[in-house]
Formats: sequence, C-alpha cells, structure tokens
Amino acid sequence: MEFKDYYKILGVEENAELKDIKKAYRKLALMFHPDMNPDSGAEEKFKQVAEAYEVLKDDTKRAEYDDMKRYGSSSEQGFKAPPGWRPSEGGAGNSGSSADFSDFFNSVFGAGQGHSRHAGHQNSELFKGQDLDMEVPIFLEESVAGITKNIEFMVPVFDGRKTQHTKKSLKVKIPAGIADGERIRLKGQGAPGQGSASNNNKLNGDLFLHVRLVPHPLFDVQGINLLLTVTLNPWEAALGTKLEVPTLNGKINLNIPAASRSGKKLRIKGKGLKSKTAQGDLLAIIKIDIPPNTSDEAKRLWKQLAEVEKYNPREDWSN
Repeated sequence: MEFKDYYKILGVEENAELKDIKKAYRKLALMFHPDMNPDSGAEEKFKQVAEAYEVLKDDTKRAEYDDMKRYGSSSEQGFKAPPGWRPSEGGAGNSGSSADFSDFFNSVFGAGQGHSRHAGHQNSELFKGQDLDMEVPIFLEESVAGITKNIEFMVPVFDGRKTQHTKKSLKVKIPAGIADGERIRLKGQGAPGQGSASNNNKLNGDLFLHVRLVPHPLFDVQGINLLLTVTLNPWEAALGTKLEVPTLNGKINLNIPAASRSGKKLRIKGKGLKSKTAQGDLLAIIKIDIPPNTSDEAKRLWKQLAEVEKYNPREDWSN
C-alpha cells in the first residue's frame, strides 16, 4: 500500500490551520479540475487534492491520519499500518463514498469500494445488490448552470465464489440549482444481486451521488447567497468609487457609496446561487485596507487629515 502524504499534496505544513488548508485546496482545485484543465494528468491530481482535503478538513480524520503517519512503517512492500490498527467507525461512508479515492484512503478510513445500505435477502436464492455511494465535486458555476458529468466508479460483483470489482462509467446530468450535500439517486446502477437475482435488474442496488461544492477562491456560500469580500483603500471608502467586481457569470460594475464602513454589505440582486424555488443574491462585504508602504508625502497628508477630521471612532469608551 502506497502512503499518501496529504500535507505534501496540498503543499501545507503539518501544523497548518484549517483556513490555510482551505486556501491551498481552493487554489489547487481550480488548477487541476478536469473541466478547467485539459491536461491528461489533471484529473488524477484533482482526485488526490480532493482526497487530501477530505481528510485534513475533518478533525477526527486528521487526527487518525496523523497517528497513522507517525506510527506507521514503510518497507519494500509499501506502507504498513501500525500493529492493531482499526479503521475509524463509519469511515468515509459518513460523508459519501470513496469510490474515487485511493486504496490508502479506503484502508485507513474503512470505506471499501462501496458503502452497503442493505444487503438483505428476500429468500435463500434472491439477494438484493449493494447500494453504492460516491461524492461528486462540482464548481459553483456548474451548480448555477447545471452540467452533464462523466463519472467512473467501481462495482462489487459476486461470482459465487469471490467478489471482484469492475469499473463502470456513466454520464450523469447534474441539475441547475443543486445544493451542497444534496443526493442524486441512480436506480439500478449499484451492485448486481446475487444468486438468481444476478439476472434480475430490478434487484440491482442503486448508486447515490452526494454533491459536494468545491470551495471557491473568491466566494463563500451562505445558503443560496454568495459572499464576496471587496477590499477598498481608505479614500475609496470615504469618497465612494465605482468598481468592476466578479460574479459567477461575468464581471459587473458596482457603485461604492461614500462613507462606506468596513463590514457594510451591498446586496447585488440575482447574482447568487439558484435553488429549485429561489434565486440568491451576491453580498459584497466592504473591507478597508491600509497601504503596506507609505511615502513621506502620504504621511504628511495623513497627518493633515488627522488635524482636519475630528471624528473619534472610540468615543463610546468614555461613556
């Protein structure tokens, strides 16, 4: 089993905070997503990045992984788990299947090739096939417009003696307005039944797709609304200005009113996400930034402003 260094894959330190892990994932996800990068190796790199993020964003999985990394061993046969290692309860099945993830992930977190929902039987010869789960990562732009995705997954097939896994490919329509965590059921696309059920498609299991929105480098999601931080110079906030700001479907002009304070929210109607029943908005949140380097002339003007402007933002301290 080949060891996966998730910290190295994301390019972060082992003590990295979640915000740094999220930032690194956003950058790499945009770089390697197959819909945006046509290179032959991009899709595989994207899967590795998604797998690394799946582990490191979760406190429990990250702690288990750190223990594995610390106490495991390597040999010519590959990485070996510590003696007595037991995968976490529930494994990846709690957050969707790992059908797109590596053998290392499956062995550590106990997901296997498919998470069985029910393998009960109706009688001694008819066995219901397994239901399978897998995550489908999509970009915010894709959730707004809707897309058709090519997916590949492994299906466990029992031949009467042993279980083998075969690769299956499907084209799946992801409808516009789908939300993070929503589930799509593909009836009969799971594992085939066993015994005489093996020739009965009605007893096939189902495939459940769990939609996961890829974090965006610019926008945060709040329900069906999008949040965008708009950074202003102090004079832009004081005097007002007109800016070109990004949205999911192109740039627009935004008027910043004079005397805009940090934290002020400007609502842009209809530029958020779309649900099945409503259209969200884009909320532009003002943030005021100070130039990192100040010339002598600028310092002189700041001092002149301080003498002219008598506003005290801490006036309530004296009450």
